[in-house]
Amino acid sequence: MIFEAICVGPMQVNCYILAEEKKSPAIIIDPGEEEKKIRKILEKHKLEPAFIINTHGHIDHIGCDDKFNVGVYIHEDDLVLLKDPHLNLSAMFALPYRVSSQVNTLKDKENLNLGKIRLEVMHTPGHTPGGICLYMVSPEDKILFSGDTLFYHSIGRTDMQGADENALIDSINKKLLKLSDDTVIYPGHGPSSTIKEERLHNPYLN
Repeated sequence: MIFEAICVGPMQVNCYILAEEKKSPAIIIDPGEEEKKIRKILEKHKLEPAFIINTHGHIDHIGCDDKFNVGVYIHEDDLVLLKDPHLNLSAMFALPYRVSSQVNTLKDKENLNLGKIRLEVMHTPGHTPGGICLYMVSPEDKILFSGDTLFYHSIGRTDMQGADENALIDSINKKLLKLSDDTVIYPGHGPSSTIKEERLHNPYLN
């Protein structure tokens, strides 16, 4: 499996690219900015984008949704963010952005498949109403793309419209901390971690 992580944009978002092998279709998770940087990785492995997944609808994660001419997946509760510059926060930067690509909505426990790659949607509201994490079921397991739900020793911000700190911590406790301790967390910002590390040392969870 090809698995690449790229840090993009001024908010230093982790964009992830997944594919079965070289010269195959690819999943792009959270292409927030720097289209050329993302395309360089695609070209390196001769990959063709198949679809995009947004872990939530904030501008730093969706800014390049329209650059790859593929469909976009997002949880149904964050669909409105893709169409509203005030809710996706792009209006704050004087560059209002609305996603114009075809958007497909997701629900909790739904699976997204591309060849042998299978990702399970975990709805983890709190940072946004439709925030999700993606748990890799195959070809490998114990990999979690946590978006802005859970970071290394931190959690997503909850001081913005539509956010709810109690809901976020509840999501983490009831869903993410139920995963095995050796599950590796690949977050929307910052370094990777493990469930065990966050269970033991995340100050927001202890």
